[in-house]
Amino acid sequence: MIFYFSLAVIVIAILSGFLMMYKLPSPGTEPLEDVSTERKAVPSLDSLAIENDPVTRKDSPSLTIIIPARNEQMRLPNLLASLAIQDFRAYELIVVDDQSDDETASLASAAGAKVIRTERLEEGSWIGKSFACWTGAQAASGEWLLFLDADTRLEKPDSLRRLMSVYGRMNGSGILSLQPYHQTVKIYESFSAIFNIIVIAGMNSFTPWGDKFKSAGSFGPCIMLNKEEYFRTGGHSAISGAVMDDLALGVLYQKNALKTVGMSGRGLISFRMYPEGFRSLFEGWTKSFGTASSSTHPFVFAMIIAWISGGFSTVALLIRSLMEGSPLWITVSSLAVLIYMVQLIIQARRTGNFKIFVLVLYPLQHIFFTVLFMWSLYMTKVLHTVNWRGRKIKV
Repeated sequence: MIFYFSLAVIVIAILSGFLMMYKLPSPGTEPLEDVSTERKAVPSLDSLAIENDPVTRKDSPSLTIIIPARNEQMRLPNLLASLAIQDFRAYELIVVDDQSDDETASLASAAGAKVIRTERLEEGSWIGKSFACWTGAQAASGEWLLFLDADTRLEKPDSLRRLMSVYGRMNGSGILSLQPYHQTVKIYESFSAIFNIIVIAGMNSFTPWGDKFKSAGSFGPCIMLNKEEYFRTGGHSAISGAVMDDLALGVLYQKNALKTVGMSGRGLISFRMYPEGFRSLFEGWTKSFGTASSSTHPFVFAMIIAWISGGFSTVALLIRSLMEGSPLWITVSSLAVLIYMVQLIIQARRTGNFKIFVLVLYPLQHIFFTVLFMWSLYMTKVLHTVNWRGRKIKV
């Protein structure tokens, strides 16, 4: 009986893993037939002629790019270099120096950006990134605003134009956010694989049921919006205390009857998270997960839990089958492990270039995820504080 129960859990897990990321559209690689607004559908980028593109017309809206940056001298140059080669160059560039004590400001200034240094925050008033974004928006002259994290990088010369094109076909209204494709270099960085999958799945937007599940918010590293709507809703000022400002901003827009569209950045924008080392990775995901879990739809959250549980169940079933010595169940459990492993690799590689040999060792991925998730809950729900970039953030 225990074998059949474990097998049922695994089948549900694999089905959940398929459904929670059933579709993952990207302006860089895939058609956008499922993305729409109340006024008109957003067709595939490849099906539209450039001459009809809102970005190429004389009446195209002005754009301000805002980069909040705190001690980003190692990451910022890559983003600035990618902006410098864009085939759409009619933008204002603002780098908000969030109390950095490195060369962030001088690097930005040398690249021609307008540099604004934030004031020192009073404890309990603002979360750092939200204040930096708000400061940049107040100084912006563009009709559209594009918030980019300093660790992002535009992949191709037409990335900015394609991003603006999608927002133009949303009628320049609401939020368009992209989750960048995760570029990894060192082995430890591949332990972010499951987290990346869950961040995307937890947005509620990529199941077969589409808009029937309310979006959890927006992806923080790349957000495009209309400045008039931003200030009308209160923007980051209205969510000044939110640790996960990206989720909170999307919810704020939804409360104001404005659409939020989330997409994959694959082929258009990428980032390398936590290159400083394993400790940075641990702190970063700790900050994110204890807070973000409450934003996911219960049904999607149940699918995520089922999928994670399935990872442990496949290993447990294989071990028990080997102990029992049943050729049939050894074959069945080995097949279950293989199917789950292949699914994990496919889903992970849709979100980043994670090392295949690390993904093959998926039980270690699941153990690390479970330990970090429990620690995150302890920090956010019991201690009500997390550490990030030299700051203690109360939650």
